Amino acid sequence: MAAFEVVFHGQVRPEVAPEQARVRIGQLFQVGDRQLDVLFSGRRVVIKQGLDQAAAEKYRQAIERAGAMCEIQPMADGAATAGTSAEQRTANALPPRDEFMAAFSDVEAPDLPLAPLGADMQDSYTNHAPLHIDLSAFSLAPPGSDLEQLPEPAAPPAPDVSHLRVADGE
Repeated sequence: MAAFEVVFHGQVRPEVAPEQARVRIGQLFQVGDRQLDVLFSGRRVVIKQGLDQAAAEKYRQAIERAGAMCEIQPMADGAATAGTSAEQRTANALPPRDEFMAAFSDVEAPDLPLAPLGADMQDSYTNHAPLHIDLSAFSLAPPGSDLEQLPEPAAPPAPDVSHLRVADGE
């Protein structure tokens, strides 16, 4: 039995706005902005593999209804087939350490590169005008000094009630 995979390159159908397709794909796959950035990066992302042709066609139709384009490609010989379980596909992999990680044993994540040590992670910088804030009212304690609490303000004096009297009750 031939196995197929659904491949996505981040392409949007011509009649659909890219933002609209991105929102719809996010709803279809229930993923957030970070995963959508990976999906729409233009790199080859395998959405699902090991499917028969009918199941792969259902994925393609759903993705196209959402406004994007994908391809159905036959898998190479020796790849996982539709009848292969997740346990059989991961037989050569390390076993999951707990139930939480076991839920992710069938997830295929794209190979994201790491920046080299010391690389700048920000693409560009924006020069901002410095804020002119008057900080002259503040001072710093010398290094090594203890920070103390401000002294409690003195209690206000008791009011003078000598001129008041209590009338006899009638």
